[in-house]
Amino acid sequence: MGYRKGYYRKDGTYVQGHYANNRSRSFSKKNSGCMLLILAFMTFISTISCSESGGSEEITSGSNSGSNCPTKTCGDFATRAQAQAAYNSNKSCYKNLDADGDGIVCESLK
Repeated sequence: MGYRKGYYRKDGTYVQGHYANNRSRSFSKKNSGCMLLILAFMTFISTISCSESGGSEEITSGSNSGSNCPTKTCGDFATRAQAQAAYNSNKSCYKNLDADGDGIVCESLK
């Protein structure tokens, strides 16, 4: 806020000096631009963090159904060795094969 000096208009009338708030308009324009930039940056970062969490599982699973992991059960494997090999290749995808969580999958298979 600053004091604006008096001045004469072109028609010859005098305008008395007064206080003028000149900074509020320029400050709000700068502030809105910064807020827009910060919002765009946060959206970009959240998009990257969401896409990185599932990126490696899509590549390793080989599933075409649209999900990150294939839906396999113990009945889909002929032997426990095959099921264990699949589980060891991607433990997060095949966690349903290990019912008790001890690391040995499909204990009912031979």
